[in-house]
Amino acid sequence: MRISRLYLPQPLQSGLHLELDEDSGHYVRSVLRLKKEARLALFNGHGGEWQARTVEVSRRRVAVEVGQWREMDVESPLQTWLALAISRSDRMDLSVQKAVELGVNGITPLFTERCMVKLTAEKTEQKIQHWQNIARHAAEQCGRTVVPEVRRPVQIHDWLVTAEGLKIFLDPAAHSTMTGLQPGQGRVTLLSGPEGGFADHERDAAGHAGFIPVRLGRRILRAETAALAALASVQMLWGDFAGDNGS
Repeated sequence: MRISRLYLPQPLQSGLHLELDEDSGHYVRSVLRLKKEARLALFNGHGGEWQARTVEVSRRRVAVEVGQWREMDVESPLQTWLALAISRSDRMDLSVQKAVELGVNGITPLFTERCMVKLTAEKTEQKIQHWQNIARHAAEQCGRTVVPEVRRPVQIHDWLVTAEGLKIFLDPAAHSTMTGLQPGQGRVTLLSGPEGGFADHERDAAGHAGFIPVRLGRRILRAETAALAALASVQMLWGDFAGDNGS
């Protein structure tokens, strides 16, 4: 029987009784539909997880008792960061969700010249929280013990100078592939463009910042497909998809 998992960003210890906040309580009661004495697992992003059980599930409150802690090692040895041009709502949501499942350590949404999405200051705050919640629930579902960070959206030119590790620019017009590349210190940064592609000045700036253009096969992939295919590829080459051959 599958055990539901819940992320609680707070100190946890065996024997602790916790009343869940409104959002977590709603998730347990109305989404997971757990009843009193249901088993679940808790994690707080610092590795491992705790066994737990619900001690009260009502419209007023949801409370849990924290049980035994167990160590878990489910994170990839490869540190991956995804910089992703903001796409339309459902496509961006899918990209964030699946990137977390594929082991990404963090995501930076980017504004680019051909980005189809325009955000006001208020809408930006709402989107950050929305994407972070998607990342949280994806981590709960896929068994991760950390929740990747979704950072504040920035302009591509402001972000390029901050990238670290092996810098890969996903470009369907590139002549090279990932074959022969090697991540320095086990870190990879992936730069994935908008639905309309990068403008020439953005391509030039990425090159000057040390990004290596690579293609993913002979076909042109949609923006959301390219990012996820690249994450799967780097996990296969250097991460935990490679099993004992990973770095």
